[in-house]
Amino acid sequence: MELFALEDNRPPADAVVGTVVTADGVHLRYALWPSRRRTRGTVCLLEGRSESIERYYETIADLRRRGFVVAIFDWRGQGASERRLRNRHKGHIDSFTEYDRDLDAFIEQVLLPDCPPPYFALAHSTGGLVCLRAAHDGRARFNRMVLSAPLIAFGPGRPRQPTACRIAALMTAIGLGEIDAHGRARETLDRIGFDGNGLTGDPGRFQRNLAIHRQLPQVSIGGPTYGWVFAACQAMREANDPDFGPATRVPTLVIVGALDTVISVAAVEAFARELRAGAAAVIAGGRHELMMERDVIREQFWAAFDAFVPGS
Repeated sequence: MELFALEDNRPPADAVVGTVVTADGVHLRYALWPSRRRTRGTVCLLEGRSESIERYYETIADLRRRGFVVAIFDWRGQGASERRLRNRHKGHIDSFTEYDRDLDAFIEQVLLPDCPPPYFALAHSTGGLVCLRAAHDGRARFNRMVLSAPLIAFGPGRPRQPTACRIAALMTAIGLGEIDAHGRARETLDRIGFDGNGLTGDPGRFQRNLAIHRQLPQVSIGGPTYGWVFAACQAMREANDPDFGPATRVPTLVIVGALDTVISVAAVEAFARELRAGAAAVIAGGRHELMMERDVIREQFWAAFDAFVPGS
């Protein structure tokens, strides 16, 4: 396993790169940035759907400057982790329990044996939902969690979420779950321009991520399959059960951009109010990828992180 670089996007120095194997035999790429001096703990960085470690080099550097060890991995089916389908470009899983196994394996094989406590999670979008599932079930080992735009509900779009979930359920039930989903799901990075994109208001960081997608096909994927959408619908429905939030006891800060259209800002705020030890911060002008936003947005994001995570 290795990390990949572009001229303007190189990994921070001193990375340790390896493989973890999940309970069902899937090989995942991970990277760890240890420290030889006294640290303030470890941040476990959990990606969103379709992302890879290469997109987070800047964020990793931000965390290391704060004195944290950083550990990150690619979910199954994306990045340089093992992919299930012959067409490697498709983003597919059958159930979020597969992501649960990925996180469990990473915690047991990398985080606990190789990283200094205390442990904190910094999770984005799909990674935020997986992180919440682990905290709810008592499997998470995190002292605190910071969730950037967690996938609690889809944002506004066509088809609307109830319709999208019904279509995905039908297509999966008749054996077509591995077909690429239609609608907004097809609006991948290489199919949209900067103007009007829902991800970031920073043109430089948008172009950087687009370059990763185009120049590093070995770590890039396209839109989700109907099976992935169906799995996400099931996981979101479970997270929106009235008993889910109050049963999640890990102190949690949810941060969302006011202009986010990928997920539902209102649903995220409502969910945060139900957490036993949680709060939400909404950043005006922010879109979906807050860690890859304009500097003025990123500064507010990191200010919220620093105020919440002990030791930073």
